[in-house]
Amino acid sequence: MQVSRRNLLQMAAAAPVLAQGAKPVFEGHFESLAQYKCPDWFRNGKFGIWAHWGPQCVPKTGDWYARNMYIEGSPQYKYHVEHYGHPSKVGFKDIVTQWKAEKFDPEALITRYKAAGARYFVSMGIHHDNFDIWNSKHHKWNAAQMGPKKDIVGMWAKAARKAGLRFGVTEHLERTWSWFNVNKGADKEGPYKGVPYDGNDPKYADFYLPPHEDNSRAFPLNPPDSWKKEWQARITDLIDQHEPDLLYTDGGIPFGEVGKSLVAHFYNQSIKRNKGKLEAVYNIKNVHDNVHGEFDPRCCIYDLERGYADKILDLPWQTDTCIGDWFYKAGMQYKSAQTVVHMLADIVSKNGNLLLNFPLLPDGTLDAEESAVLDGITKWMSAHGEAIHDTRPWTKFGEGPTQASGGMFSERSLKQYTAQDFRFTKKGEVLYAICLGVPAKQAVIQSLAENAPQKVQRVELLGRKQALKFQRSGQGLTVEMPEGMSPDLAVVFKVS
Repeated sequence: MQVSRRNLLQMAAAAPVLAQGAKPVFEGHFESLAQYKCPDWFRNGKFGIWAHWGPQCVPKTGDWYARNMYIEGSPQYKYHVEHYGHPSKVGFKDIVTQWKAEKFDPEALITRYKAAGARYFVSMGIHHDNFDIWNSKHHKWNAAQMGPKKDIVGMWAKAARKAGLRFGVTEHLERTWSWFNVNKGADKEGPYKGVPYDGNDPKYADFYLPPHEDNSRAFPLNPPDSWKKEWQARITDLIDQHEPDLLYTDGGIPFGEVGKSLVAHFYNQSIKRNKGKLEAVYNIKNVHDNVHGEFDPRCCIYDLERGYADKILDLPWQTDTCIGDWFYKAGMQYKSAQTVVHMLADIVSKNGNLLLNFPLLPDGTLDAEESAVLDGITKWMSAHGEAIHDTRPWTKFGEGPTQASGGMFSERSLKQYTAQDFRFTKKGEVLYAICLGVPAKQAVIQSLAENAPQKVQRVELLGRKQALKFQRSGQGLTVEMPEGMSPDLAVVFKVS
């Protein structure tokens, strides 16, 4: 769908309001969902933290364990055979019961996340592994009845709201029908050749799904109506029980009108709860294929997994990424606090938000290295968060030799930033120039040359009170750095 910038801005100009007793504002089709407008809390929040946490964390081998343990020869299959047994005897159903979350303290974690500058917190609701992380009304395989025997989503929601954070959930159930179906295979060679994996046992069909042929990694190609209805019932239950401000689907909108009807329900429930005002955010991806659901930029917040935008986008958007692997992986080298801060600055300068996952250990805690990264972000945000929260893009996002390429997974190709790289944000008449390095004696901001539209009467560093000496010329704004500057993740010039 081709939508002009002018049309997008016109569509965003008026938020739908539901009068008391009126019929629902949103209906399950794109023309109705196109009424959507991003709420201010999301535009102002800029930074959220995510717990991508569930039973797949138990082996500590990273993402997609529930699928890969059934793929003969894969690293996680080999790990599973060595540590738990062959999947014909010990399957993912047995891993689920080993997830205990025995040290889980959501209030303590949320306190730390808020201190790090997060304005919203997001909990995993259900991954592709068919295990609901809340007290599900429609699925007995859930965290309240098995494993931790705790309503994990409910505990997160209570802690986040107590701390004054907006609360969100993610759902990845849409592709479970195909993604998880590998549990019905068997080894093709070796001592267990031909021995069916435990997913073939009809006793566990409510968890492992009924027999069918689709084993794809993407959304199911032709799922039965019964699966579409089950997805709708379970995610509706997640929405209705925990009333999230944000819902994330791992792809586009699934299952045609069924999926669009669920989005309409999510929006209408938000309006009902918030005295007629839409406060909901729905994050989806535009995968540019026909096997990951539908996308329409008018109806949602565009999400880029592990990616960047290469320009200022007209409408608010979000990057979701992780400091390591999505589920906990022992020995993983994490993003540094500096990398996270640089990502955040680049994303916010282009009208985006950053949702960052800290993968928890099975017991519900952060490891020492993750904790150190979080502390580094906290220290920087406590002094510089003014340049992030409640800001809007300037006339240009930045300058310098290091530019991010756009698209999903583009973070893989990013190079190290330099002291010549700046990202700009604005709040009222104040401009923030975030330097993604530490200049030695002078900082030169070329975009603030004499002919630039920004007035310059005072320049200071966030975290320090004194004004800095500066000179404006045709080459840029040259700022004298104070003596004794200690290394920092990034320095911020406040220009007013």
